[in-house]
Amino acid sequence: MFIASRAAADRIFRAVQDAGFADVTIAQSRLMMGIDTEGTRLSVLAERAQIAKQTATALVDKLERAGYVERVPDPSDGRARLVRMTPRAQAALPIARAEEERIEAEWRAHLGAVRMDQLRRALTALRDITDPYR
Repeated sequence: MFIASRAAADRIFRAVQDAGFADVTIAQSRLMMGIDTEGTRLSVLAERAQIAKQTATALVDKLERAGYVERVPDPSDGRARLVRMTPRAQAALPIARAEEERIEAEWRAHLGAVRMDQLRRALTALRDITDPYR
């Protein structure tokens, strides 16, 4: 699972870079994958990326300077801040999703429709016991 997941993530990262978003590192992109639509607290991003909060802070600082994220007040707690994607980061999402669709089509062609559907169902079912953010 790790090898296939990493291969897909690397392809998506390269596609986004090739589309003109070359100033984002793989580490920054992995951190951005954890940002919810409405924004996410830095501590949650660090936990999702499985990195130290200090490392997450440094990555967010660089992403903010590059115009990919912004820090905004958390409406549920005035003392806290959320990290939210800017329109620049959101512009990369359709590129990433298009590459995901190409990868899925290749995997479906390789595995066949039945096995691909089984794989998707099995991985979705595993989220029940492995995804702490579900």
